[in-house]
Amino acid sequence: MTHELGREETTGHDGTDADTEPRVLLFMRAGRNRELLATALGDRYRVETTTDPADLERPFDCCVVGDDEFGRITEHIETRDDDIFLPFVLLVPATGGSTEAAVWTYVDDVIELPVERAELRTRIGNLIERRLTALELDSRSRQLEQTAADLRLKERAMDEAPVGIVITDPDRDGNPIVYVNERFEAITGYDRSEVLGRNFRSLQGEDTDPETAQYLHERIRAAEPVSVDIVNYHKNGERMWVKLDVAPVRDGDVVTNFVGFQTEITDRKLRERQLEVLNRVLSHNLKNKMNVIEGHVTLLEAEFEEGAESPSLETIRNAAADLMGLAESVRETEHVISTAGASRTPIDLSSHVVGLVDMLEDRYPDATITVTRPDEPCPVGVTGLLAAVEEAVENAVKHDESPTPSVEVRIAKRPDGWVDIEVEDEGPGIPAAELEVLEGGETPLNHAERLGLWLIYWVVTKAGGRFAVSEAEGGGSVVTLSVPTAE
Repeated sequence: MTHELGREETTGHDGTDADTEPRVLLFMRAGRNRELLATALGDRYRVETTTDPADLERPFDCCVVGDDEFGRITEHIETRDDDIFLPFVLLVPATGGSTEAAVWTYVDDVIELPVERAELRTRIGNLIERRLTALELDSRSRQLEQTAADLRLKERAMDEAPVGIVITDPDRDGNPIVYVNERFEAITGYDRSEVLGRNFRSLQGEDTDPETAQYLHERIRAAEPVSVDIVNYHKNGERMWVKLDVAPVRDGDVVTNFVGFQTEITDRKLRERQLEVLNRVLSHNLKNKMNVIEGHVTLLEAEFEEGAESPSLETIRNAAADLMGLAESVRETEHVISTAGASRTPIDLSSHVVGLVDMLEDRYPDATITVTRPDEPCPVGVTGLLAAVEEAVENAVKHDESPTPSVEVRIAKRPDGWVDIEVEDEGPGIPAAELEVLEGGETPLNHAERLGLWLIYWVVTKAGGRFAVSEAEGGGSVVTLSVPTAE
């Protein structure tokens, strides 16, 4: 099948996509020779004809040039800047035509006419095969270059990552390390050459918890992701805590490697231990000392006649009660915060808040607490959220000095998959200094008196939500807790 350039063709002679067929360009005047060539080649290739040199800029895989037209394309061939083999074939009459010495600078084959059909197809076919092979090699070369560039980029990214990265090979005995990045070297003190061929256990030591190490080993053997806090050792023998996340790398169903991400958390662990000690002091030692103070206040009261007690004793008694309450609040807050976060078992916030309000109404019979909620369920997966709502409502009741405090709780689902819980009161409002602390942090001169605000803030923030306080239209405050739903 012959095509004049400029006409759109979508299929080849056998119904295949014409764009996938090799293209032969016949640069010849119309006539018998061109028709015979088109017939001989048309069942194998997409044949196009032209006499316009501008058409040589279009894609083709072999150009067959008539002797009379050869002089018109030599300049074009000279100026081509092709890195990929592109054959040109010159057709000459058996007697006369272009001289051999001149043409081979421009063409890859010279065919004398007349020529047998089989010979023509073979010679043109060989050139096109060379062309297609060159294109395939060029494509593979470009792919290899891109792959190499991607690998270099990924390796640079891993080397510059802020966490230690380790890759192991489970097909080798002991699942040894086959790659570590620069951050791993900085954390452990080992050069790559010193750890390649070793495994994770080589970084452990006498203070490594054996149960944690065994759990890590079992999860890796089961080809399951695992995350642990574990004691490892620096090259110089220094003990350090690291957070280690390990995951299998699969090719289909086959585990080809394991990748581990290591972050040093020694400072975090020390802070956690410090908080544990301080919490124990508050919840146990302080409580015991307050009991001693209250006991001695009772003994001192007995030394005064009725109605003649010193005002200082009442001050001491109230201060001791406040400290006892603060210690209990710290203990409860620590418990809520330590367990707060995402939960795998969502709860219906709407129904649970109703139960919470019933409990608070029993606790504060003089208060009026109303709830506005959506008709449909409102599932949330945030552990500690109810404790935060309870704290917000209780704060509103306690700080309202009127004999009958009024608090409204509103639950609203948003179209973006979030839920807003608003707690509005008619009290004096939350001092601006208290709210500034939540944004800027505690300082010796600027600190929050209400521990409950921190509890609400920590719970909501840990769940990825947002916490805001605004002034109500009629006075008082509106505390808003926004969290994503579990739908």
